[in-house]
Amino acid sequence: MRRGDAAAPTNQEAENHYPPLLDCCQGLNNIDYSKMDLPLMREFQRHVNVLDPGFCVAALAIVFNPLFWNVVARWEHRTRGLSRLFGGPYVACYSLGFVIILLNVFRSHSMTVVMKTQARWSVMERADVFYAGIALIVLGTVLVVSSFLALGFTGTFLGDYFGILMDEKVTGFPFNITDNPMYWGSTANYLGLAFIGASPVGLVLTSMVATAYKVAINYEGPFTVQIYQQRNQRCKVE
Repeated sequence: MRRGDAAAPTNQEAENHYPPLLDCCQGLNNIDYSKMDLPLMREFQRHVNVLDPGFCVAALAIVFNPLFWNVVARWEHRTRGLSRLFGGPYVACYSLGFVIILLNVFRSHSMTVVMKTQARWSVMERADVFYAGIALIVLGTVLVVSSFLALGFTGTFLGDYFGILMDEKVTGFPFNITDNPMYWGSTANYLGLAFIGASPVGLVLTSMVATAYKVAINYEGPFTVQIYQQRNQRCKVE
């Protein structure tokens, strides 16, 4: 007998002891995912219900609001459609501002309802978190109110797009702290409410507000600069 013949049965027996190879697709089906330890995912699912209709309404309001006023304001700047409809830029700007206020009230109400109805998180139910929430609300309110007083109604609610331009850029408080105090003050208010309510869903919604505002700033900032550059060029020609 040759050595190869003698070794053949041995190799065959060794191969028979190997576990069967799993197919790339059928193999995944053999995994028992219920035995996987995913504490963070379970914690998230337990405290934040993204399928809650109230959450969906709040999320839609967060995304819709800045999209609405940017689309409408740019349409007005391009066509002067609202100014013609309302008989002048000031009435048109005040009308749009009133609609924006109503939309923001609805957004705030939707977010507050979700924070109250969904689960609280024991990790956030601490005195320091509560007082941090109060401090954030105070800070946010100061930023929002001082920004409104510095800009006025038309300056706050996109008067630039209606041709209602300010004589010069506002650089005093709170604009010497942040370029967009109205947006970040509002975000601080929502974060403060989430802290006070020990609401993890509030943190999620606040992060969505911050993201929506950041996107809006990236569109509004350069466009507003362009509006004033056009005004300055016209002044030089005249």
